[in-house]
Amino acid sequence: MRTSLSKPLLFFLAIFIYTGLYGQKNNIAKEISDRQYWADLAYKISAPVLSNMSKGELKKNMTVELSPTWDGRNENVTYTEAFGRLMAGVSPWLALPDDNTTEGKQRKQLKEWALKSYANAVDPASPDYLQWKGVNQTLVDAAYIANSFMRAPEALWEPLDETTKQRYIKEFRELRKIRPPYNNWILFRAMIEGFFLSIGEEYDGFALDVAIRKLDEWYLSDGWYADGTEYSLDYYNGYVMHPMLVEITEAMSQKKKHSPISFDLALRRMQRYNQLLERLISPEATFPAVGRSMTYRMGAFQTMALSAWKYGVPDKMTNGQVRNALTSVMKRMFAMEGNFNKEGFLQLGFVGHQPDLADYYTNTGSLYITSLVFLPLGLSADHDFWTSPAEDWTSRKAWSGQPFPKDYHESIKK
Repeated sequence: MRTSLSKPLLFFLAIFIYTGLYGQKNNIAKEISDRQYWADLAYKISAPVLSNMSKGELKKNMTVELSPTWDGRNENVTYTEAFGRLMAGVSPWLALPDDNTTEGKQRKQLKEWALKSYANAVDPASPDYLQWKGVNQTLVDAAYIANSFMRAPEALWEPLDETTKQRYIKEFRELRKIRPPYNNWILFRAMIEGFFLSIGEEYDGFALDVAIRKLDEWYLSDGWYADGTEYSLDYYNGYVMHPMLVEITEAMSQKKKHSPISFDLALRRMQRYNQLLERLISPEATFPAVGRSMTYRMGAFQTMALSAWKYGVPDKMTNGQVRNALTSVMKRMFAMEGNFNKEGFLQLGFVGHQPDLADYYTNTGSLYITSLVFLPLGLSADHDFWTSPAEDWTSRKAWSGQPFPKDYHESIKK
């Protein structure tokens, strides 16, 4: 004799099964490590650019979105910006040894695409030959390409064929004709000269000297540089000033070349900036939307990422604290719909799609500076940055009644 369940009972049974499965999915999601989240996001951001550019199809397939106040410059700059800024962020990650993990396969694929993309970028016969002439903006993103080589020379510079290397040297040298504005742009010229120094090529020591001296003159105290002769409340200390000055002076120190300020001094100033930057992350894992170039998203935290990867986190901070803070902000930002378009390219905005935030110089390519937060992926998976327990960051401790360290002014003039 067959028995049938009542409709109400079937309904509640279905709800029970669904919620159980949903709970299992949530538990699985919670088990994803911070590193896996970072790697998956880095791959998601990188793949549309590098997969297309490796085939010479970036200009053909990339969806280009321009600021509503676009100033009319050559739109081809967007591809140079996308490639240069992306590679400056993911280069340390791609330098790790191959392995058979899911992340390792992602990394190997991106590296293969990247090496082909580097070649296409300077090959006049390639459809993706970049905008090397006629636009001053090229100086900026050539500096990020040079920076990517400096961050992963054995993985990304040395494997290039000799023709490609000479093409880069030629294109970089041609950019000496550009006169940078009297602000953070002087570091872009200096970064390229620092790259020449690092590979043993003839370099312009005067350009290095001037850039470093001017930044020292523009140092305001307590970890902050002015952007030229005036101070601007924005994140350019993180986008440009601190990281480039630190890496340029480090290259000079390694080659035993005199620098107007030492690498040690530049680093101590950056670490002080990091202490303050970390305190700007709210208990809810947000940070102030201030200043120009807000569409650069997580690029604001390049200094923290650089320190975690290469120099160690600042005093009174831990790896678990920095990782948890950055991961939490990242998840808060990229959980919002609208950061990516249907083809997978980034869209104008800070959190989601907010095109009216874009400055007159901002395009789709500009947004890939957010990749600069991924520098700690260059640490092995067993490094303390990834394995240490997550800890609350400063403002979360402060606003939950936990002990947290006092903050003190530091001039750091010498």
